[in-house]
Amino acid sequence: MIVLGIDPGTANTGYGVVLRRSGRLAALDGGVITTRPEAPPAIRLAAIHRRVSELMDQHGVTVLALEDIFFGQNAGSAFAVGQARGAVMAAAGQRRLEVASYTPQQIKYAVSGSGRAPKEQVARMVQVLLSLEAPPHPDHAADALAIAICHANGAPHAAAVAESRMLV
Repeated sequence: MIVLGIDPGTANTGYGVVLRRSGRLAALDGGVITTRPEAPPAIRLAAIHRRVSELMDQHGVTVLALEDIFFGQNAGSAFAVGQARGAVMAAAGQRRLEVASYTPQQIKYAVSGSGRAPKEQVARMVQVLLSLEAPPHPDHAADALAIAICHANGAPHAAAVAESRMLV
């Protein structure tokens, strides 16, 4: 399984590509897609879509994992994140990829064992789980790798549970 984890945003979209094979995880790629703040929203979203499409094709991605939108106090920010999620999901839809979505708490728990883990702890655990020389940087890339790990480690368990329910 090759998972593309995405931490969506209009200005900065974090991405992380993780391979799961024989129960082991390996980082294939990670970084941030940055768009120019002065560019019109349609151009920014097209740039995100284009780069995500390139990543999917380059790495042979089999599943997309996204962070859910967190509204907090700023609805405008949530709308922008939603638009970026849409651009990413459209790229997955064009390739008929499975799409999974996780809350920030689910991601933190899957990587660190605590849904309230600070960003530094999550980045350090990503480093350990992927055998990286240093914690991934910047935060958006670390978060995207954590999202990919969340799915890569949770998907086999979820599939086994679903299969066992069908056998009953």
